[in-house]
Amino acid sequence: MKKTFIYVLVAGIGLTACNSNKSEQKTDNPFFAAYDTPHQTAPFDLIKFEHYEPAFMEGMKQGLLEIDAIANSKEAPTFENTIITYEKSGALLDKVSDVFYNIKGSENTDSIAALAKRLSPLMTKYSADISLNENLFKRIKSVYDQMDELDLSVEEQSMLDKIYSGFVRSGANLADDEKNQLRAIDSELSALTLQFGDNILAETNNFKLVIDNEKDLAGLPAGVVGAAAETAKSDGKEGKWMFTTQKPSMLPFLQYAENRDLREKLYMGYVNRGNNNNEFDNKEIAKKIINLRLKRAQLFGFKNHAEFVLEKNMAKTPENAFKLLNQLWAAALPNAKKEVLEMQKVIDQEGGKFKLASWDWWFYSDKVKKAKYDLDEEELKPYFEINNVRDGAFTLATKLYGIKFIPRTDIAKFNPENQVFELQEADGTHIGIFYADYHPRASKRGGAWMSSFRKESGFGTDKSVSPIIMNICNFTKPVGDTPSLLTPDEVETLFHEFGHALHGFLSKCKYNMLSGTSVSRDFVELPSQVMENWCFEPEMLALYAKHYKTGEVIPVELVKKIQDAGKFNQGFATVEYLAASMLDMKYHTLTEELTEDVMTFEKKYLDELGLISEIYPRYRSTYFNHIFAGGYSAGYYAYIWAGVLDSDAFQAFKETGLFNKETAKAFRDNVLAKGGSEDPMVLYKRFRGAEPSIDALLIKRGLK
Repeated sequence: MKKTFIYVLVAGIGLTACNSNKSEQKTDNPFFAAYDTPHQTAPFDLIKFEHYEPAFMEGMKQGLLEIDAIANSKEAPTFENTIITYEKSGALLDKVSDVFYNIKGSENTDSIAALAKRLSPLMTKYSADISLNENLFKRIKSVYDQMDELDLSVEEQSMLDKIYSGFVRSGANLADDEKNQLRAIDSELSALTLQFGDNILAETNNFKLVIDNEKDLAGLPAGVVGAAAETAKSDGKEGKWMFTTQKPSMLPFLQYAENRDLREKLYMGYVNRGNNNNEFDNKEIAKKIINLRLKRAQLFGFKNHAEFVLEKNMAKTPENAFKLLNQLWAAALPNAKKEVLEMQKVIDQEGGKFKLASWDWWFYSDKVKKAKYDLDEEELKPYFEINNVRDGAFTLATKLYGIKFIPRTDIAKFNPENQVFELQEADGTHIGIFYADYHPRASKRGGAWMSSFRKESGFGTDKSVSPIIMNICNFTKPVGDTPSLLTPDEVETLFHEFGHALHGFLSKCKYNMLSGTSVSRDFVELPSQVMENWCFEPEMLALYAKHYKTGEVIPVELVKKIQDAGKFNQGFATVEYLAASMLDMKYHTLTEELTEDVMTFEKKYLDELGLISEIYPRYRSTYFNHIFAGGYSAGYYAYIWAGVLDSDAFQAFKETGLFNKETAKAFRDNVLAKGGSEDPMVLYKRFRGAEPSIDALLIKRGLK
């Protein structure tokens, strides 16, 4: 956790809470010594729960001592003794934080969750004690003011600007009373965002659709039924079937179950998470977060939180983000309405006496898809066995960048389900270590993400640090003798998250705070989303889509069906995403405190947009983890902004060849390697030769 500039903060209780300095607590604590492991990977087999808190306490103590040494130095401030020394400070705290908060996302036990809450105000105070240290800021500002006279590289200039602006945006220029207000706001925000995420996990785990009548399973494929039986058995309900609001369980039920009432029950259980007026209700928490962010932004002289956030993004202003979202909304909504008419026609033809509802969408869109394209997802899944798909992503990286993937069985795992690989250049040079963790657990939050236990740094020096990166997903689990067979959506997700991983692995930056994915929110999704473009190209499918039983490559006729259906249901997919993105922007462009219930606000705004009743936004307010418990506040639009970039970037490969090494080298050198060392549009234009056009995205989604 690099010091000051984490706006969604985690925090704790106070330095007096632990006796962290006792020597006996250090002797067997892995965090207090260099890791004696392959490539200095975290020794998960040795790390125990009781090791975390003493390491946090000592890490904060050391970090503040290091900061005080910089702030109170009698030497004139220089780039080396102030900026470089600051960038290197807090190493122990970074070390324990990088393990603890990554583990919390995937192994959130009661003990881990409780410790995170205890740590919450403390970490906020630690961050504020640095960002609001007047002497430290004076020294940083002194170096910043000399930037034009210093002989700095482009990367050094970027780091100096990032550090200086980070301090300013963390309150260094505020008056004393405003600094006190900021401390209080940040402390409350850190606790609220933590609680929001924990509530969603609890709500997700608490909802269980238990079926004891086999007739209610009508329409479900055998694999789905088997998975539900195993889920029930693991929950002590042997002989029954259980479905949850985890997407690998929920979506197949919505797609195939003939029992409409049960589809409604399951789907409404999903969309009402955090909105059940119980101990895990998120309505008031979301409102408080929105209002605190507004208050925080206005302390800095911004009209709203979105203005504060977007100042440092490619979009620059909320108006620019809304312009793109509105343009796409106008193109996508008519398509979604046409999709509704097609499904309603099927309902009418089958003698149904009801209007299509949100919980019907997957069921009837699947019928339309089969009728129009003769394509059944169950027909595809045997060709998407999870390890084959993973190897497909590896193969793509090899063909583009020449890198190799070596399984490692000698490296400790944080969970027995982990897969561990070493990445090497074609000549055998070590790149980094990759952890893959692909299946749901009760302790794991939903969704999919990439994170790092250690980022790349030191490129070009004798102190280079190799990255250690993980992909965490929640894919369909194996059932009995049947391995994990992925849906097309899950295939895209695996490639997407691996694209983020490549961004981290192929970084060539000198400084940790600029390396890998340390870029603006609306640029960070380019390396991930561009990978999705290859998934279902015939040349790519031939390399990895192999039947899990026979090894047969996916037949040409199935490939053609995939291609023909490529634009199917894009009205729905685009509208549900845009609705969530625009809701995020609407909340965060408020210039006055929100006084009404968030669900009332949500409904009013979505009605104003003209969202049709058959579609809910991808994330409703009470379970919108990205913006209320993650780093995407006023930034969920970034996926579609990056969609313009990735669609345009992939055109470069379409024009030169899907696996063209020169094009791949240009992308690696100008985008993946550069991290946040230069302006993202400068990097993109260096790769592509021009700014991106929206046309490729509209064509890909069938909106033009």
